[in-house]
Amino acid sequence: MSLHEEISAKYCVIERDGRTLVQIDTYGRTSREMPGKISQSFQLDRTGAERLVKILKAAFDL
Repeated sequence: MSLHEEISAKYCVIERDGRTLVQIDTYGRTSREMPGKISQSFQLDRTGAERLVKILKAAFDL
């Protein structure tokens, strides 16, 4: 596995239908054909956030 270049990302918290979601949008490299366009977008609900926190704690011995 190779290391990736640093990229820009933004997040927002969404409240919809009684659920809270965190959406993270990544923007890719500035050299891409359409800079500033969202490259990937993913949403985490509480369960997904708990899983991600567990992974990060284990990986970084937090």
